Formats: sequence, structure tokens, C-alpha cells
Amino acid sequence: MPRLNPIDPMHADSRAKPLLDTVQKKLGLTPNMMKTMATSPAVLKGYLDFAGALGGAAISGRTQELIALTVAQANGCDYCLSAHTAIGGLFKIPAVELDAARDYRSGDPKTAAILRFARTVVDTRGKVADGDVAALRDAGASDAEIAEVVAVAALNMFTNLFNNVAATDIDFPRVAARLAAAA
Repeated sequence: MPRLNPIDPMHADSRAKPLLDTVQKKLGLTPNMMKTMATSPAVLKGYLDFAGALGGAAISGRTQELIALTVAQANGCDYCLSAHTAIGGLFKIPAVELDAARDYRSGDPKTAAILRFARTVVDTRGKVADGDVAALRDAGASDAEIAEVVAVAALNMFTNLFNNVAATDIDFPRVAARLAAAA
């Protein structure tokens, strides 16, 4: 059961309604996460603006989806795992590759380095070592791409935290976080 109540787009206030209408027009649906973010139009607008800005990133939307899965697994966010697995399918990313991204793995060396770096950013709260940045550069990432990996990880950290706190109802085919291995 959700902890925060989603806003019905038909009854949204004058600040949230145009944002929700734009989402509906662009996606053909309004995901529960965005309906729930609409409880604070400032939160929804901030999310949409940040996500929109990353649409012009040097790293592809496909790679951004893989980063989203890496970050969602790290944070145990079933909502985001479910959403990004479904979205990854729209990018025609094979299921095996979507699953591998949850463990920051990829058959492509540069993508694998990006996913490892994203997971390190999450795990260290951004206090990465010089060697972590060097490994990403050695895999062919530019400074712009490194900055964008951090931005995509941060955006997904936000959505993971938001959905975990809100207990947002999952409106995609359900994917559950894998339990962390015992130490």
C-alpha cells in the first residue's frame, strides 16, 4: 500500500495538471511514480526537467537505462527495476543484458566500465578513487560521459529513494531486487 497518495491527473491542481498532461502525451500513459511525485508539483517538475536535460547527453538512452538498472538494484528499488526493465525492452535491449546490468555487467567493455563506475558512485556516495575514474577513461569515456554517468546515477538515486519512501504501486511487470549476498 502506498505511503504517499498518487494524484489523479483529472483532479490535479493547476501546477501539477499540465505536467501530468505532458507526461501522458509523451508516454501515452502516466506512471504511478509521476502521479505520486505530483503531490508536490515542484518535485515532479524537478524530476522532469532533470530527466529531460539528460535526453541530450552524450551517453545513449540505452546506456542510461542500463545505469538505471544498476542503480535500482544497488538501492533495492523494485519500482525502478520494474520500470527500467520494461523501458529497456522498448530499447530492444535483450533480457539477458537487462539482467546483467543489475550486477553492473555488460558484454561491451565500455558499457561494463560505465556500469561498474555507476555502482561505485552509489556505493561510495561519490567518493570514488582516482583509479575508478582512470579505469573509466581507459575504457574510452570522455569527461562529459563521466559527468553524465554521475548525473544519471544521481537522477536514479532520487527516483529510487522517492519510490522506496513512497512505496509507489508498481504499474509495470514486476521485477524484484535480488537480495545482497551475505558477507
